[in-house]
Amino acid sequence: MDKSSTLLVHYDKGTPAVAKEIKEALEGNDVEAKVDAMKKAVMLLLNGETIPQLFITIIRYVLPSEDHTIQKLLLLYLELIEKTDSKGKVLPEMILICQNLRNNLIHPNEYIRGVTLRFLCRLKETEIVEPLTPSVLQNLEHRHPFVRRNAILAVMSIYKLPQGEQLFVDAPEMIEKALSTEQDPSAKRNAFLMLFTCAEERAVNYLLSNVDKVSDWNESLQMVVLELIRSVCKTKPSEKGKYIKIIISLLSATSSAVIYECAGTLVSLSSAPTAIRAAANTYCQLLLSQSDNNVKLILLDRLSELKSLHRDIMVELIIDVLRVLSSPNLDIRRKTLDIALDLITPHNINEVVQMLKKEVVKTQSGELEKNGEYRQMLIQAIHACAVKFPEVASTVVHLLMDFLGDSNVASALDVISFVREIIETNPKLRVSIITRLLDTFYQIRAGKVCPCALWIIGEYCLSLSEVESGISTIKQCLGELPFYSISEESEPTETSKKIQPTSSAMVSSRKPVILADGTYATQSAASETTFSTPTVVQGALTSGNLRALLLTGDFFLGAVVACTLTKLVLRLEEVQSSKTEVNKTVTQALLIMVSMLQLGQSPASPHPIDNDSYERIVLCIKLLCHRNDEMKKIWLESCRQSFVKMISEKQLREMEELKAKTQTTHAQPDDLIDFFHLKSRKGMSQLELEDQVQDDLKRATGEFTKDENDANKLNRILQLTGFSDPVYAEAYVTVHHYDIALEVTVINRTKETLQNLCLELATMGDLKLVERPQNYSLAPETSMQIKANIKVSSTETGVIFGNIVYETSNVMERNVVVLNDIHIDIMDYISPAVCSDVAFRTMWAEFEWENKVAVNTKIENEREFLDHIIKSTNMKCLTGPSELEGECGFLAANLYAKSVFGEDALVNVSIEKQTDGALSGYIRIRSKTQGIALSLGDKITLKQKGSS
Repeated sequence: MDKSSTLLVHYDKGTPAVAKEIKEALEGNDVEAKVDAMKKAVMLLLNGETIPQLFITIIRYVLPSEDHTIQKLLLLYLELIEKTDSKGKVLPEMILICQNLRNNLIHPNEYIRGVTLRFLCRLKETEIVEPLTPSVLQNLEHRHPFVRRNAILAVMSIYKLPQGEQLFVDAPEMIEKALSTEQDPSAKRNAFLMLFTCAEERAVNYLLSNVDKVSDWNESLQMVVLELIRSVCKTKPSEKGKYIKIIISLLSATSSAVIYECAGTLVSLSSAPTAIRAAANTYCQLLLSQSDNNVKLILLDRLSELKSLHRDIMVELIIDVLRVLSSPNLDIRRKTLDIALDLITPHNINEVVQMLKKEVVKTQSGELEKNGEYRQMLIQAIHACAVKFPEVASTVVHLLMDFLGDSNVASALDVISFVREIIETNPKLRVSIITRLLDTFYQIRAGKVCPCALWIIGEYCLSLSEVESGISTIKQCLGELPFYSISEESEPTETSKKIQPTSSAMVSSRKPVILADGTYATQSAASETTFSTPTVVQGALTSGNLRALLLTGDFFLGAVVACTLTKLVLRLEEVQSSKTEVNKTVTQALLIMVSMLQLGQSPASPHPIDNDSYERIVLCIKLLCHRNDEMKKIWLESCRQSFVKMISEKQLREMEELKAKTQTTHAQPDDLIDFFHLKSRKGMSQLELEDQVQDDLKRATGEFTKDENDANKLNRILQLTGFSDPVYAEAYVTVHHYDIALEVTVINRTKETLQNLCLELATMGDLKLVERPQNYSLAPETSMQIKANIKVSSTETGVIFGNIVYETSNVMERNVVVLNDIHIDIMDYISPAVCSDVAFRTMWAEFEWENKVAVNTKIENEREFLDHIIKSTNMKCLTGPSELEGECGFLAANLYAKSVFGEDALVNVSIEKQTDGALSGYIRIRSKTQGIALSLGDKITLKQKGSS
């Protein structure tokens, strides 16, 4: 049988106390030694020891003590010891403590009386309590409030016992009388709590007769009032109106805890706009007045819930919510921005963007180390605003472009992505954006930002002046050509006396050689010639951002420069009438491309140019040498069309997600509909009127009916033993976020009583049992339910295994029934989530745990296999539908999910169709923790063979 514990004591693990030592200390006269011995005895009892031999010693040597600490420890000891035998009867020796308790209840010291009354609150044995009831009632009128408040609690606890109403027949009347005269706040709270618990009607009458005084009551009493209101409104929903008025009056209380509870109670009881508005305003005021970050996060969670249920009302408070951005905590700021972005409307967009702009400007002046991350969050928020409402883009785009040279690369990347999208969706801003970009291009220092900026220049420079400015800007940022030079010196100069290292080349006839990548090349050389080591020409290293990045070996950027120059030259050919100028520009572009190739193949470069970049630059050279209309169309139109298609798909995907979120439940055809206008409104306040309207609307739209799917419940039942076992057991598993609840039904299938039946469980993985196993007796052919709670500390597949042990009456040997294992699925802890491509790539590079699973499946269609993996892993596919279209024999997709513990799970699926029709490839899983990577890998290995 489960026993509730009322003690929580710190236990320092060490050498356990010995009963003999405790006994000797208790028999001595040293008070400190007795205190220490009593503490050890209490510890032993808490850890499951019975130590019956100490009872008489404690009665003889501890009971008479006048020391307050010893008396308190004595009461803790008496609270923990077993007071009944196996049949539930009170042990005879317990009579010895009754007289002591009676003496304590009439003791002249208030502390002794108070702690004894508190001890009586935890006594469940009627035989021990019954002789003490007169003394308890006397303490209700004691002069000291400490005694009175504990006496009221003792009366409440005794009255709630199975035969308590017989012991205290008129307890509610006495407590109501005491409540009307009581002045002590704590005693008053306890008295009201007793009426609420044991005589709710009396508590309601007292509350309604003192409505005007409620706002002046003590904080603790106001909290009990709110609890009473919630209880009454659940049982009598029709009377909500008069109680909601009380709650709204309490919103002006001085205690933050009371105000918070009021707001929560209002939301739970009413959907009236006035009530919801009052609750939302309360949360916003608390957000600004509270300094604790955890409190702010909880309040933001409440506002987020309100946003999902009552968006129209929350829209009015968007500026109040945004004021929380003054908090320096990034989590609070992130959550605030998430809430605000869902509340944007055409009416408030300008105010919101103005406020976000001010915050962006503040990040420039501040010295906080997190300013870069905060700026990135603000830029993403402004980006989202501009996508929803393109008309505001013009007010923010130029401000954000000042941050293209930001030291925080992620922030600069967000800015350039924003600019790229806005320049396409807002054609009116094209000229001003291009002009500003060309003016600020030299400030960009990040290798990841430059390619995107160059792409914008190549695609959106349309007029003659823009094209010429684009080419000129790129040339300036590249600096003087060549990127390196070989200076031939026969003698050391006077200024440099150091010997220059030399390099030599051997002369031989032309012959083919095999390169490191397996390709063939022709090698030719002349007689051995000595050169000085190639030296990099610094040129504009400090000012030319493209040059600086190229000299560090960023040849992907070199390929982007070549493509941009090619597009600009092709565009120049369309807008420039002078062929001479076009040819001159072509020559300059070819010189730049050849110089980049030379740099990539020279020893001066940190590493050789990669094959992809090399081929891309060579392709640009060939195109400029042999220009034709077909290639011009591909380069100048197709790229832009692909980008437009990508943006439109993104918007379509967002619209579909929004539609899915806004879908509401509908009422059944045969449900009752109340016509509100036909109802009587006599005597109803505006608030009651609104509340009734909202209730009717909820009933009509089916929000009040929550159907529980019984079929899903049946799927959760796991059979633990066989039908032929003497004990049959099955478990109903409920997985919550941080714990697992097992409800095990045990059936005795034999004709005899099973004694000391115990369900013993053990776990593997990051699972931890909470309770100790209890012993039970099970009558023939009867059943019982045993509950077990298991804490979960991380997202990992775990296993629960165990057995049932029991004894029978005729054979005193312990019998064991081994249970089937219960596997806890990782799918219960992860849910589909969305992140940007940039964030996915960043996490992919950072996460250290990777699990690589080879594809082994009977499915022959690439898309079908991907859908099967998505369904099996409960993940979200980040790769767009258009990117997965077509039949090319190859498919690559990224999947993402988030666990309830906030852990990220990344999956990359790369598969190829073989000539025989089978699929091959790899599925890579990456995460920050080992558990997710291994568990997801096991899940995929298990599921991938099946068909969808």
